[in-house]
Amino acid sequence: MAKQKRNTKGRIIEAAWQLFYQQGYDDTTVEEIIEASGTSRGSFYHYFEGKDALLSSVSYLFDQKYEQLMETMDPEMDRFEVLMYLNRELFAMIENSISLDLLARLYSSQLITRGDKHLLNHNRTYYKLLRQIVLQGQQRGELRGDVTVNEMVRVYALCERALIYDWCLSSGDYSLLQYGRTMMPMFFQGFRSPSKNL
Repeated sequence: MAKQKRNTKGRIIEAAWQLFYQQGYDDTTVEEIIEASGTSRGSFYHYFEGKDALLSSVSYLFDQKYEQLMETMDPEMDRFEVLMYLNRELFAMIENSISLDLLARLYSSQLITRGDKHLLNHNRTYYKLLRQIVLQGQQRGELRGDVTVNEMVRVYALCERALIYDWCLSSGDYSLLQYGRTMMPMFFQGFRSPSKNL
């Protein structure tokens, strides 16, 4: 039953964001989201108070992307390289399927909200997977052992948010994917084990 609930909610979120990207947030109706998701009006309002509530659901898409990517990863791949790969794939998804305007709205809403800041929710799949990857990297000697797992994850997430935020501020006038490909390794290189930096 829990899986069915996640599937229903996930279908609504995926349909909504696809419509937002294709025709814009303002021009997308709740009815179109319900139709595109193959769900019911009751299901929609069970999970969301209205269309505005879907703005905060982008983190669900990010989490889902990470889950899909982890299923295809080579378990022997260096964990630093895994983190860089995940970042590139996430940034490619953002650049190609998330409206810049909506992303900017999401970030601004997180700055003024008094409620949960879902981008910082450490119970999200995103943070759980990052902690798992970093811990594996430390155990294998690929990432530094003198820095806590949580600190490394915090810095990684901070770097991703900073790059996305700057991209929004710059109105997307450069490639987020290409800039991230250059900057993320530079930001995170200091967390590699000294033997891996040689």
